[in-house]
Amino acid sequence: MSEPSATAAVDSIDGLTHALQGVGYHAPRRLATAVFLAMKLQRPLLLEGEPGVGKTELAKALAKVLGRPLLRLQCYDGMEQREALYEWNHTAQLLHMRAAELRAPTFGTDVSSLPPGGASATLGRPGGGGHTTPDEIEREVYQARYLIRRPLLQALQTPAPGAVLLIDEVDRADEPFEAFLLEYLGEYQVSIPELGTITAVAAPLTILTSNRTRDLNDAVKRRCLYQWLDYPERERELAIVRSQVPQASKQLTEQVSRFVSRLRSQPFSNAFQRGPGIAESVEWAKALVALDTLTLDPEVIQDTAGILFKQREDVAALLPMLDQLLAPEPV
Repeated sequence: MSEPSATAAVDSIDGLTHALQGVGYHAPRRLATAVFLAMKLQRPLLLEGEPGVGKTELAKALAKVLGRPLLRLQCYDGMEQREALYEWNHTAQLLHMRAAELRAPTFGTDVSSLPPGGASATLGRPGGGGHTTPDEIEREVYQARYLIRRPLLQALQTPAPGAVLLIDEVDRADEPFEAFLLEYLGEYQVSIPELGTITAVAAPLTILTSNRTRDLNDAVKRRCLYQWLDYPERERELAIVRSQVPQASKQLTEQVSRFVSRLRSQPFSNAFQRGPGIAESVEWAKALVALDTLTLDPEVIQDTAGILFKQREDVAALLPMLDQLLAPEPV
């Protein structure tokens, strides 16, 4: 993306909204406002909401709009700091130490075995180079070139204008990992014992997502701007489906958005463990186009119900409701 368009995208909330629409992401104004402020204030943005409402897709869209690299840290239970920040390349370090040993002097106090040039001729030769001390070797193996950078460190060291860092499903990680994130979230820096404190070259645009499977620590929330993402209104979902599935007819996209919207509304939503998200709506529309579907009917819905719902109980609950869901809405 050219620099002028990326600059225009952050000049105003309306400009950002338009730029996101240009890459297929239709953000409501309150969400665009939160993103705009996160960029202007250089604060992380925490997005919470049901799965499939567009939290992860927002980070991807922002990377396209801003012309920045996207770095993704996928969280999970039991995740360790080294998987998020860095680890040392132990194989390369061992090879370096072995090479240092081979350079060490192999002669003792008897100088009769030295070549005519004496010790100076021996220095620098394999097996005879000799001034490296254990402390020097230790300093050498803990240089930046032996560092394997993980997403957090990559984000801090990305040159201007910086990266978009997605810390995805942070609620899946445990509380000690949240505590580890505090330094990064609060100051855009991390501490590495062997190298000291590393501060961001350019502040990354950091997006954290949570499906709220558990409550996050208040200390994490205080360091972030916050936005709850709900299921979209029908008109916005219709616009999303049309932009993501341009092959679908106008009639079909309207039927898809209306049907999914009714699934999420009362009294139908009470029958399901979890309603379909935007991602399922888009995927369903793509499947219907692949099946050359012109209009929704009970048979095609039954055949493709596994795209909308991922639980057997939800699919079973859907089938008796099809006539009601397909009935014309009261005027």
